Amino acid sequence: MAAFNSKKTILEHDDLQTSSDYKQILKSHHLQEYIYKTSAYPKEHELLKELRVSTMEKYGVWSNMTVAVDEAQFLSMFVKILNAKKTMEIGVFTGYSLLTTALALPEDGKILAVDLDKEAYEFGLPYFKKAGIEHKINFVPSDASSVLKDLVSRGEGGTFDFIFVDAGKNEYLKFHELTVKLVRVGGIIAYDNTLWYGSVAKAEKEVEDELIRSFRNFVIEFNKFIAADPRVESSILSIGDGLTLCRRLY
Repeated sequence: MAAFNSKKTILEHDDLQTSSDYKQILKSHHLQEYIYKTSAYPKEHELLKELRVSTMEKYGVWSNMTVAVDEAQFLSMFVKILNAKKTMEIGVFTGYSLLTTALALPEDGKILAVDLDKEAYEFGLPYFKKAGIEHKINFVPSDASSVLKDLVSRGEGGTFDFIFVDAGKNEYLKFHELTVKLVRVGGIIAYDNTLWYGSVAKAEKEVEDELIRSFRNFVIEFNKFIAADPRVESSILSIGDGLTLCRRLY
């Protein structure tokens, strides 16, 4: 879930704009534009670009729920470095990050994708098919907690190489207690939006947007918990809207 307003930031590739740029922690528009045009856009897969632009056209400001292009580029490289094969994505929307991961996985790689919004997933489905990676995806239209609990009860603990979480921030702590059981030792859980539009570093009264303010304390509580969790080593990256990486230790 994300917060929105009409603010626009840097120009997109081919002079398009996307509301996802509003989430960027880096507030220098010129520097962000430099990163995008020098690194992110030239390496962006053509189908990822098409899906990103189509999502913006259909969903408008709600396309803000799509991960930033440079963040997706990082995730793609990271999945390859991990040599991940069995992965999970909690929170899919139209599937920009899902397509990113699927393209990065080997031919026999698999992604369990969980989201209640089947309609948004089906909007991205033609792009998955065109990319030839649909066979890697198992989409489950369900609430994540039920799916995660079921996986644990079925004995799939410690079998996932990589889990990406981009869903309700008020549920991150609940998700973590399950994802940390499901990822293998040495595997990675990545939580998106953990700097929450920069609001985590502001006093609550300084946060003007009501929706950002309503989830701010959940994110702060989650960040504090992760920093003290002995089961993982973690790092918050100032990319996109903040990305927390958790590596399971035991």
